[in-house]
Formats: sequence, C-alpha cells, structure tokens
Amino acid sequence: MHLRVEHTTTYDYTPAVETAQHMVHLKPLEHARQRLLHHRLTVTPTPAHLTETRDVYGNTRAFFALQTVHQQLTVQAESEVHTAAPPIAQSGLSWEQARERFRYHANAAYDAAAEFVFASPHVPRHADFSAYARPSFGAGQPLLLAARDLMARIHTDFTYESESTEVNTPAVEALAQRKGVCQDFAHIMIACWRAMGLPARYVSGYLLTTPPPGQPRLVGSDASHAWVSIYVPDMPEGARWCDFDPTNNRLPGDDYVTLATGRDFADVSPIRGVIHGGAHHTLEVRVTVEPLEPVTAAAPAPAPAA
Repeated sequence: MHLRVEHTTTYDYTPAVETAQHMVHLKPLEHARQRLLHHRLTVTPTPAHLTETRDVYGNTRAFFALQTVHQQLTVQAESEVHTAAPPIAQSGLSWEQARERFRYHANAAYDAAAEFVFASPHVPRHADFSAYARPSFGAGQPLLLAARDLMARIHTDFTYESESTEVNTPAVEALAQRKGVCQDFAHIMIACWRAMGLPARYVSGYLLTTPPPGQPRLVGSDASHAWVSIYVPDMPEGARWCDFDPTNNRLPGDDYVTLATGRDFADVSPIRGVIHGGAHHTLEVRVTVEPLEPVTAAAPAPAPAA
C-alpha cells in the first residue's frame, strides 16, 4: 500500500520561549515490509541547528536547537511509504520453550532480544502484571496463541477512553482502572509478556482509518498509534518480531506505518525537549494518514498459526 502521512505538532507558549532543544522520532523506519519513499521535516521558526542520527534500536531521530525567542513552535513531518502485509507467523514453540531461550545458561549464545525481557521506565516489574497474564499461558500453550489470547483479553477487558490517562500514568495504574488509550494497552501487554520471561517491545506509528461510507476522509482527524511486537525465536532471521495490536484486537497489516521501536514510549516519544521560558503552553497535534492509491476493503487478519 502506498500511504502518505502528515504529522503536525504546534506549541503556543506564554510567555515566550527564549531558547530550546528538541528531539523527535517522526521519520518512518525502513524494514522488510516498509519502504520509505519520501520524508521532509519542517520546523518553524527555523532552527539554528538540525541533525539526524540513528539510535541504538535503528530509529532515526532528529535533534534541533532554537536560539531565538518564539511564542509558537510548529514541527511538521511529511512522509510517503510503501507498506506490505507481513506473512502469517508460524512457530513450533510453546511459551515455556521460548522463555527457556532467555534464561541464563553458561556459554549460551547471546540474543539481542534479551534486552526486551527486562523492566524499562514505563514498564516496571509488578506482581499484578503476572497475575493478569497467567490465564493466557497454560501449560504447553503455543507461543503465538498465548500472544493472541492475551491481546484479545486486553481488548475485551479494557475500555478505550481518551484523557483517562496521561503520558506519565503508570502502566500498573492503567491496569487497575481497566481503561486508557493505545499507549496504555501497549505498555500493559508488554509488561504482561515480560512478566512471563519473554521479550516484547513498543512500536509507535500510524494506522490508516476508514471514514464511514460516503464520507470524505477528514484532514487531521487521525492520530498516532502504538502497538506491541513480540519476539518469536524460531521464525526466520529478519522476521522474528511479530506485531500485535491490543487496542484493535488484530494483527497489524499494510495499513499500519511503523515510526520507531523501543523498550517503551520513553525511547520513541514523537517529540520531547528542554525549553528556557514558556511557563505555560497549549498543544495541538494533527495527523493525517491517506492512501495514494485506491484501497479495497481488507479482510480480517488471520490468527497466527501455532
């Protein structure tokens, strides 16, 4: 699928900001199922310094510095990508067999995915995650079926409610109140998966939404999205990370655009920074995802084969 994404973030400050430094993750990743065709980042006012680097997870991040007084900051990212649906994941491992690969064994080969078994800033260890996860992990349960079951339970048990949480709301609090947004659902699924000794990572990006029949696609009505990627060690090299979206109870397909991956939201925040001044601010985020070719109705994503 050929998709165009426009992501615009606008801050209005009172009083004015004197100087600022920001880092953004707004350039889509390139991987086996996603090819970046075009990307442009526009910052207003024009920064004194702007550079791009790769982080440890392979994401592109842009750093910019503003050294002039400003009452408004606008960051606009325009991207075009070509996406393809992933193949149906197949694994012969039970969740216990997969977990065993990440337990310490003398002279065992190192697997970089082991980093995603441990706690991270937004995904701490907590007994409540283990308790919630366990019903999905019966003895001998195939790894991918456990993931599908956990995803479906989160989708069923939790209510999507805007403004019910904030960026810094602890995942264990969202678990307790059984409501939140996509970021919360992703953090909860990751925490549950890691509680069972298995690697999982956070994925930020976008989802193409379909307007009601006969209605035009509304510019700026979409939003950034978040989902989960679990590691399946017996899949082919380069295809071992398999995506699951607990917010929508489905497997991401070619209507998803991946921005960045990390341990949790803290690694891939779309924009963050440090400012001097601007004690108060208002924030507006507008996201538009649109196809640049006709889109046919997509069939529901099949469940992963065990």
